[in-house]
Amino acid sequence: MPFSLRAPKSSLTVRFTLLLLSALLPTMLSLPAAGQPVHGAAMHGEPAYPPDFKHFAYVNPQAPKGGTLTLHAIGAYDTFNPFVVKGNSPSGIGLIYDQLTTRSDDEAFTQYGLLAERFAIGEKRDWVTFYLNSKARFSDGEPVTAQDVAFTYDLLTQEGKPFYRAYYADVAEYEIEDEHTITFRFARSNPELALILGQLSILPKHFWDGRDFNAALTEPPPGSGPYRIGKFDLGKSITYERDPDYWGAELPVNVGHYNFDRVSYTYFLDHDVAVEAFKSQTYDFRDEHSSINWATEYDFPALKEGRATKEEVPHIRPQGMQGFVFNTRQEVFADPLVREALGYAFDFEWSNANLFYGAYTRSQSFFSNSELGSEGLPSEAELQLLEPLRDQLPPQVFTTEYQAPTTRGGSLRDNLRKALQLLRRAGWMFRDGKLINADGKQLAFEVLLVDQGFVRIVNPMAQNLKRIGVEVSIKVNELTQYINRLNNFDFDMVVGKFPQSDSPGNEQRDFWGSDKADQLGSRNLAGVRDPAVDALIDKVIFAESREDLTTACRALDRALLWGHYVIPQYHIDRDRIAYWDNLERPEITPKNGVNILTWWTRQPGN
Repeated sequence: MPFSLRAPKSSLTVRFTLLLLSALLPTMLSLPAAGQPVHGAAMHGEPAYPPDFKHFAYVNPQAPKGGTLTLHAIGAYDTFNPFVVKGNSPSGIGLIYDQLTTRSDDEAFTQYGLLAERFAIGEKRDWVTFYLNSKARFSDGEPVTAQDVAFTYDLLTQEGKPFYRAYYADVAEYEIEDEHTITFRFARSNPELALILGQLSILPKHFWDGRDFNAALTEPPPGSGPYRIGKFDLGKSITYERDPDYWGAELPVNVGHYNFDRVSYTYFLDHDVAVEAFKSQTYDFRDEHSSINWATEYDFPALKEGRATKEEVPHIRPQGMQGFVFNTRQEVFADPLVREALGYAFDFEWSNANLFYGAYTRSQSFFSNSELGSEGLPSEAELQLLEPLRDQLPPQVFTTEYQAPTTRGGSLRDNLRKALQLLRRAGWMFRDGKLINADGKQLAFEVLLVDQGFVRIVNPMAQNLKRIGVEVSIKVNELTQYINRLNNFDFDMVVGKFPQSDSPGNEQRDFWGSDKADQLGSRNLAGVRDPAVDALIDKVIFAESREDLTTACRALDRALLWGHYVIPQYHIDRDRIAYWDNLERPEITPKNGVNILTWWTRQPGN
């Protein structure tokens, strides 16, 4: 998924994160009748909530309103525009925007009406019509119209992040039918395109028209969402205030959400300082991503006294892939044999025991923690997709189950010996303590980081590689420089994460598509240029059923794994959260995990 405002097809703990055929079976999207307006639609099967539903099952509809939720962020921000490559936008900026439709957190991929109170999808999945709610307003009182939708679509696909062009590549045209109705027509049937078009966060044409969209925006823009920008200190803090005139407050999809009067972010330059600030109750809620912090930094008096809580909340959210990402545009990583060899130097078992307190599971798939990941050898259904591409795929796709290198049942020395064997096949020689090629050039590269805490994770691998003559340097950049280098593909290796949803689709083009490999700002960090991968991406996008989608994802997974574009790291199937006793939460946690925006401020006497 892209760096999204409300991450498409993924849960919201204020994450970025970022989110199918010529004829389609009617059962794929259950509608009362094809082409008729509906309140919601599921990618596969039927929506869990009927047209007359009152609220989602995982919220507290009686949750009291009021109070302030204080959160933290790392780094700084310099613009209020999150839709372009240039600049860093503040955490939580998605709170000021509404989308045409919104998702539920307890379904794989179902969209319900928001700005569009109804939407209709063609029988062949080649068009979608959105019927806007006539009550919808921007925070400055101006109505949300079909012209705003069209303006937003044009602006984002022409001047926004490359993701938007990839995500909506199959849109052929749109037609504004009246002030509150707009139809998008597709170049070909695309099963999920109608749903992901609903994920457009609609911008006010009257504000943006005539402005330079790529210039830094330091004036708070109007939005149509539940909050508006209140007090801020550019780059250091920002507070979102709940809009008392929010047009959609009573919609069923919003009941039980947005209970805080204010959501405030304080910025810290250092993760360690941020942890200490939490323990002094500088902010209310922390979603912990560091295993060492989780194991060692949460033994403080308030926790023992019950004034603060630390807990692990299980989820069944797909975890995608986190790993050391090779920039295959660089000559040093152009050979897949070299990439495969270097993977043997990451000793996950040692790291998990000595650095991570045994918290993690080794990732073996780009669709970790999900039925979509590949296992064993290809099934017959997978082979139907893979066989036509046999000449373009690594032979191991067909003959060998992928397993990331391990020291379980062996040793690091064994792994480094395998690495050297592969490197020799790739033309590298070990001479005088250095690994050199025929020109006498040493194999050397830089690992680019943005988090100082990751140095302790990279260092052991760097030391292991030094034993076989590979020189690894580590560079930690501040956030702005780091993002600029990523956007310009100015790196050798980074630690990257490719999040996945329960329903992968068009976003895979931005992750792995050949046409994105040289498009600055895309999420194809590895520089994948592989016609077989492109073909399998299409199989994912145009899958006709959940079964077909699962098959296509597993086939794509195999091609990516055996392409050795990353050294897989690890994942966890729990949210690690800590919070102070001024917060209360719903009794039910949805399958996709914790959503802080369904919590509320504890009332006096509770």
